[in-house]
Amino acid sequence: MTDLLCTRVAFIGAGNMAEAMVSGLRRAGVPPENIRASDIRPEQLERFRRLFGVATYAANADAARDADVIVLAVKPQQMAAVLPELAPFSRVALFLSIAAGIPTARLEAALGSSARVVRAMPNTPALVGAGIAALCRGARATEGDLALAEALMRAVGKTVQVEEALMDAVTAISGSGPAYVFRIMESLERAAIAQGLPSEVARQLVLATIAGAGQLAERTGRAPAELRQQVTSKGGTTEAALREMEVRDLDGLFAAAVAAAVRRARELAAG
Repeated sequence: MTDLLCTRVAFIGAGNMAEAMVSGLRRAGVPPENIRASDIRPEQLERFRRLFGVATYAANADAARDADVIVLAVKPQQMAAVLPELAPFSRVALFLSIAAGIPTARLEAALGSSARVVRAMPNTPALVGAGIAALCRGARATEGDLALAEALMRAVGKTVQVEEALMDAVTAISGSGPAYVFRIMESLERAAIAQGLPSEVARQLVLATIAGAGQLAERTGRAPAELRQQVTSKGGTTEAALREMEVRDLDGLFAAAVAAAVRRARELAAG
């Protein structure tokens, strides 16, 4: 943690994920003078100054100057315009990209021959410190670079390491995954209301049920299939509901959805 506390971090882009990471770093004890951010939106820069007391800049190069780690937190479509102005800093700074779909080789090519790049795929539960991020390192990043990047991401949740070839699958599962869960919440709420439950009661039941099921699976360490079987009595209500899901091919639906997300991640990678 000592290395993290002394690390100077620049965020290029001051959106939701950057805000989550800055919030996590401040909770972890990183002083505000070691954090800076840039963005084209003045209102976002004002928000970062007000919430975190960090320095903000309209120019990316001003934020990146003297940074130990430069976090690339812009949208994938904006990356090509941002990288050339950051290339001069590649001789000293580690680049941590949290942009979906863009491979480390493409970042290294734009940043120059000495660029050290680590790629991470976080997800939105990082906004409440409950995220998970998968990381992989580029051709010139060291094990120490990867460890530092992991320390940064652990400020907002858990981390895993994967081969870069698997990052598109990670994007489709954990990166996009919270949206799948929220969509399930929407459907359960509608179904509950259709059965006569008041909307506020339906919302409470759905939120608590999904949060509780996740905690149960995590704390017990049991496989989801085992936990499902434990709550499914033969001839009972749960069995009737699950049978309907099987008839409608729930596995096939999720397989198709994840495959679509992987295809889109690969399209982004191709530019």
